[in-house]
Amino acid sequence: MALPSFLQSCLASYDLSKMDKNRHKETIITSVLNKGDGKDLDWLCKTYTRKEIEEVVASPQRGMWFREVLTYWQKILDIKIPRFKRELAYFNLNPNPDLYKKFFKI
Repeated sequence: MALPSFLQSCLASYDLSKMDKNRHKETIITSVLNKGDGKDLDWLCKTYTRKEIEEVVASPQRGMWFREVLTYWQKILDIKIPRFKRELAYFNLNPNPDLYKKFFKI
């Protein structure tokens, strides 16, 4: 079953007709939390459980989150994420080289 067309603004680089709400759960939840409006968030909460949303926030995908948004959802959902994991999750065009040295053990 295809995702609703109003989610296209959150998932602009994806073909919604080819996305599956279960198989692509992490990407959908991350994108809607990052870019969604009230309608998108309402759909998200009706489609996924609070636990599923909390799991995605607690284990953020690398390079997919806006700093302010992840911080906001951490506070709202009362989730602690280790600093290193948080830093890697942020979308950043100017990454911290020391952080990546630690991650890649360079």
